Amino acid sequence: MKLIASLTSPYARKVRIVLQEKRIECPLAVDIPWNADSKVVDVNPLGKVPVLVLDDGSTLFDSRVIVEYLDHVSPVAKLIPNDYRHAIQVKRWEALADGICDAAAIIFLERKRMPEQQSQDWIKRQEAKITRGLQSLAEDLGENSWCNGESYSLADIAVGACLGYLDFRFAEITWRSSYPNLARLADKLAQRPAFADTVPQA
Repeated sequence: MKLIASLTSPYARKVRIVLQEKRIECPLAVDIPWNADSKVVDVNPLGKVPVLVLDDGSTLFDSRVIVEYLDHVSPVAKLIPNDYRHAIQVKRWEALADGICDAAAIIFLERKRMPEQQSQDWIKRQEAKITRGLQSLAEDLGENSWCNGESYSLADIAVGACLGYLDFRFAEITWRSSYPNLARLADKLAQRPAFADTVPQA
């Protein structure tokens, strides 16, 4: 098995954290899809990371598919509940966190365009998604210890990777002061080795 990923991707970070929490040994091959010499399209027709290459040469993508697969191949540290209703709630957290990352990534890429080509209306639309998404995360978390209640799960991993990406790329978003409960969760997650070992790197 091999993981093809970028060190800055929040989706790849989510997978890398899951691998560590599940104690699954998996080599990491760094590939930046935007680089001219990228080989990502050879393993994912969509040209996106992360991609998990299995032992038989087949591939899995995107991150949500990969983490669900990983949670089933190892019994260690179950991250998605067996109960269907609870599992759906965890996947909902993941979808919301990934959606915030989607909007943030769109802004990041739009800002890389020439200034005269950038659409401020498009950027504002994505910023509004981030604002609403963070508000929803904070409201859903409330005073709970973990996203899905009283136990650590994939929901916390997804949210933690999302918040870490905002810290990395969007320091101007003051989510920590606006949502202290999310800040407490992020600080608690940062103490876990799997999070400390996967902090985004430029």
